[in-house]
Amino acid sequence: MRHVNQPVRKKDAMALVTGKPVYTGDLRDPNALVVKVLHSPHANAMIENIDTSIAMKVPGIEAIFTYKDVPQKRFTMAGQTYPEPSPYDRLLLDRHVRFHGDAVAVVAGENEKAVDKALKLIKVTYQVLPAVLDFRTAKDNPVLVHPEDNWVAHCPVGADNHRNLCAHDEMGHGDIEAVLADCDVVLERTYHTKANSQAMMETFRTYTYMDTYGRLNVLSSTQIVFHARRIIAHALDIPKSKVRVTKPRIGGGFGAKQSCVTEVFPALVTWKTGKPAYLVYSRQESQTSGSPRHEMEITVRIGAMKDGRIRGFDMYTLSNTGAYGEHGPTTVGLSGHKSIPLYNRNQEAYRFTYDVVYTNMQAAGAYRGYGATQGLFAVESIVNELAAELKMDPVQLRLMNLIAEGQVPPAYYYEPCNACALDRCLKETAQRMGWDEKYPCRDMGNGKVRSVGVALAMQGSSISNVDIGGATIKLNDDGFYALTIGAADMGTGCDTILAQMAAEVMECDVDNVVVYGADTDASPYDSGSYASSTTYLTGRAVEEACEKLRESIQKIGAALMKCDVEDTEFDGKTVRCVSDPQRSVSLVDVATASMVNNQFETQFTATTSSPVSPPPYMAGMVEVEIDKATGAIQVLNYEATVDCGTVINPNLARVQTEGGIAQGIGMALYEDITYTDKGAIREDSFMQYKIPTRQDVGRIHVEFESSYEPTGPFGAKSIGEIVINTPSPAIAHAVYNATGVWHRELPITPEKILLGEKYYETSSV
Repeated sequence: MRHVNQPVRKKDAMALVTGKPVYTGDLRDPNALVVKVLHSPHANAMIENIDTSIAMKVPGIEAIFTYKDVPQKRFTMAGQTYPEPSPYDRLLLDRHVRFHGDAVAVVAGENEKAVDKALKLIKVTYQVLPAVLDFRTAKDNPVLVHPEDNWVAHCPVGADNHRNLCAHDEMGHGDIEAVLADCDVVLERTYHTKANSQAMMETFRTYTYMDTYGRLNVLSSTQIVFHARRIIAHALDIPKSKVRVTKPRIGGGFGAKQSCVTEVFPALVTWKTGKPAYLVYSRQESQTSGSPRHEMEITVRIGAMKDGRIRGFDMYTLSNTGAYGEHGPTTVGLSGHKSIPLYNRNQEAYRFTYDVVYTNMQAAGAYRGYGATQGLFAVESIVNELAAELKMDPVQLRLMNLIAEGQVPPAYYYEPCNACALDRCLKETAQRMGWDEKYPCRDMGNGKVRSVGVALAMQGSSISNVDIGGATIKLNDDGFYALTIGAADMGTGCDTILAQMAAEVMECDVDNVVVYGADTDASPYDSGSYASSTTYLTGRAVEEACEKLRESIQKIGAALMKCDVEDTEFDGKTVRCVSDPQRSVSLVDVATASMVNNQFETQFTATTSSPVSPPPYMAGMVEVEIDKATGAIQVLNYEATVDCGTVINPNLARVQTEGGIAQGIGMALYEDITYTDKGAIREDSFMQYKIPTRQDVGRIHVEFESSYEPTGPFGAKSIGEIVINTPSPAIAHAVYNATGVWHRELPITPEKILLGEKYYETSSV
């Protein structure tokens, strides 16, 4: 292939490195109203009185909005296909505030100084209510997070607001109790992951203005332009035809921007005042009023025989959605469905049960890995614990039980496994790590010990039978192409990857494909950039649209040459008559002719969906060094091998993987969220919420083992999410191999390592 599987430079690379104005903040009107939000100081309270009269007298203040000024229509901020599985449990502003950081009022003014002053002068009297701050006690708690009567769940997800339940389900295959009773070894363990922040460089921000035709234009750092349009229109109770959403370059999202965290507030201001408005969340607001990963506690039972055959899993996931249900019913499913199927080969039965509960804590949302990250920490950890119990090498144990091509795993929605190189990924990673020489640990003789750990992962490629990818390709004069997409490039390079696919089909240079998106007025409908869907689903749309355009180019060329279209061929530059090679027309001639008395289309749109979601697979191994005197841990080396089908752009895929591994290391060792007894987050800045620097992640080495996915474009599967999933269980495994203590709660800090079991005996967590 000429362009696919090639390390093409990103299309926006030079614009970024030269500091061109490409982000939301660069493109806003400098005279736009400054918008800020007054946040609740209580975890659960009713607003008894709110007085904005003094604040309105501050010079430069344009407007202040409270719950009295907004539509009383409940909605969800989750960017999901309608009808959203997430309940409609929000108002744009509500009299009932449900977490420390919830929106109380929206202030708009001519400058930041005036707005900051006005925020301090708003007088609010609260009736403070008891709060649910322990998600283990939330279900059927007498304190209801959502007692309102107009709470709505549009999908049957097992939700019941009168039980603090955002979702509940139970599913399985076979008789799990009988299988476990017949196993030689049954282990039961509980694992706990916390509400990690996406910590993207560009915080949440949105710019809004009214255009000449009286339409609300929203320019936002978002992954979901079409969903955002629906959410904004619903929240403001205005027609969708009155809303246009576009996205500029996004300074990182990682799932955070799959929720409309900020869009509705400046949209309200502009719709009410007619003036442009701009809201940017501070880092503190992004940490305390954003949309972090769902905290989960996962209890797993695993049954196996003495020879290592894993026969069954029983998993219960308790997920904390916080004060609102964004992505609560959907993230939880991945904790089981994208972990249990890894060990399908000898699996006879499984059961997967979950509860998603409301609490008076920061509302959770989407984050790279989307529930699979939490589930894989549990499943991969218990498989490592099983290996220790059986006194088996964990690599050999996995090779005995791995899913393989041709299997139809019940725990993965009975979808056939068409492409799987996981066994090769594991063997290749072990060889590069020197696993046989380094496992389990080595005493370095200086008070330090080095050890290794292993973990596997799987994910998906789009949401089967739900997501839609769309692409439009147009032939322009001079023979270049315009590719319009609705997917959002979040820095992943999807604009470049999709252009590579178009160039491969059209047999032209990548620079000959101009990419534009995403714009709800101009782009073909696309669900958005989430669920690892862009390469797989939008890529298929690009492929199909380009094939249609090729056919049309040949028709125009045949008409110019006065020959049958079946007698033509197109090589990307010229249409030739096969039977008479001397007769030909250039692509430039075809493009020019298409604009004069032409009967054939030169613009095609393709829309694709998929009944399956082919999983990418990954093996990860880590080598760490632990100081036995202090508990300090250092990641020395991380080896990873990924099967994402055909790799479209090796450089971009490698960067994706390295970045995801770094995030996973942060989740495993550094990133922690704790609450005060009043429900306030302590780690509200990067001074407290620690994310790893380049010096903290050691050497990261990534390779690929390609399979061929027949349903994907050029055989490709996804890569965006799976890459974050192996570090946590691999590091926990390495720590055990060095210290003999299993750490089943993240992050694994030096204090926990030093104290070992004593930490968990004395901890109240």
